[in-house]
Amino acid sequence: MAPVLYLLAAIGVLSVAVLLWRAFASERVGATRPRQPGPLAPDDDPEFLRKLAQQQWEDRMRKQRGTDQDEGNPPA
Repeated sequence: MAPVLYLLAAIGVLSVAVLLWRAFASERVGATRPRQPGPLAPDDDPEFLRKLAQQQWEDRMRKQRGTDQDEGNPPA
């Protein structure tokens, strides 16, 4: 019976030590700095996506005008 009590006491002491260390540690080990707000990748950047959509639209219009002019139709 005594070894079981010693084991439980050791687990309790370790648990309290960990909780105190986490609560009062002056420097966090492995803590990362907060990220700066802003897009992380081009597909997260609204300005990039707006420019991309505009460029695709302009390319489609150029192709459409090019095919209309090849057929002899005036551009719309």
